[in-house]
Amino acid sequence: MKKVLFLFAVMTASITWAQDLPTNPEPGKCYVRCTTPDVYVNETITLTVKPAYKVLKTVPATYKTVTEQVEVKAAGKKLTVIPEKWGTETVSYVSKEGGNTLRITPASFGKGSETIETRPAYAQWELGAAAPDCASGNPDDCRYWCYKGYPAEFTTIETTTLAGDASVSKTPIASKNASYTKRVLLEPAKVVEEVIPAEYKTITKTVLDKDAYTTEETVAAQTKSFTKEVLKEKGGLTTWKEVECSLVEYQALPINWNSGSATLTAAAKSIIDTKLMPVLAQNPGVKVELASHTDSQGNDVSNQDLSERRAKAVADYLISKGVNSSLLVANGYGETKLLNRCKDGVPCTAREHAANRRTQFRLINN
Repeated sequence: MKKVLFLFAVMTASITWAQDLPTNPEPGKCYVRCTTPDVYVNETITLTVKPAYKVLKTVPATYKTVTEQVEVKAAGKKLTVIPEKWGTETVSYVSKEGGNTLRITPASFGKGSETIETRPAYAQWELGAAAPDCASGNPDDCRYWCYKGYPAEFTTIETTTLAGDASVSKTPIASKNASYTKRVLLEPAKVVEEVIPAEYKTITKTVLDKDAYTTEETVAAQTKSFTKEVLKEKGGLTTWKEVECSLVEYQALPINWNSGSATLTAAAKSIIDTKLMPVLAQNPGVKVELASHTDSQGNDVSNQDLSERRAKAVADYLISKGVNSSLLVANGYGETKLLNRCKDGVPCTAREHAANRRTQFRLINN
């Protein structure tokens, strides 16, 4: 869509506007006349300006000199018999094995005694003699009974006691050793095989290193790309749309250009992507002015050229992002629109000059 921007301010209800202006406008609002333009797209075509072809080259054969060892006498063998070797060896053995002699010690006894009770202690009543001072004439009247005790009776018997039981003691008898001599085989007979190496002779000869061959090289075709505009859709319809009034005023595009350069850095492209591309996406078909300015330092001609190249660099980047080139107006103003007093010959600070170095954009009328 091709849009024409203008500021519509209603001052009084009695003002009469042209018939093509929007109906029922509101005071202080801005409107866009959207005329659908002819829509063109860029088409890239590639032409072959020179076809691909082959280049053949012949490479001659190459030779090299090599040395080689050839056998003039085959390898052989020599066998040598080495007889066996004998020696003597002394062998020790036990001629009489050792043992023990036994000595028996008989049991020994001692004497003892043991007392046993043959009659236990006892007591009994016994009739005693008559009392001498008995007054009775009957002697039995003066007799008395006594309970008399008698001690136990014992006897002692002689006994034999065991002082030491019978035992056996051993006395070892040493063994007797002897030795004898015998012949032993120290080294058996063997056959030693000796290899007689072959005999060689070194010869020199020339051999083919690499045979002659042909190389083939393909020269790529030469092409050239051209870009042309192709009509995609015919325009002509007109409508009106309300837009933000701030967009018809210059908006800062804070690109920090390198001194004397009109090349967009990655940071500059990021600024365009985040600040300008959303405006174009929200207002499809709108026409945009890209304005670039310089300070008064340097001559007028170089400043004018630098500002135009910077404005064109922004436009070219937008075209590469798919924006229609017919909607972009790139203007370089050089040092003709300074924001402060810093004209030629006026001493100014670096900050004052920096204020004049700027790139801006705004939505414009057709």
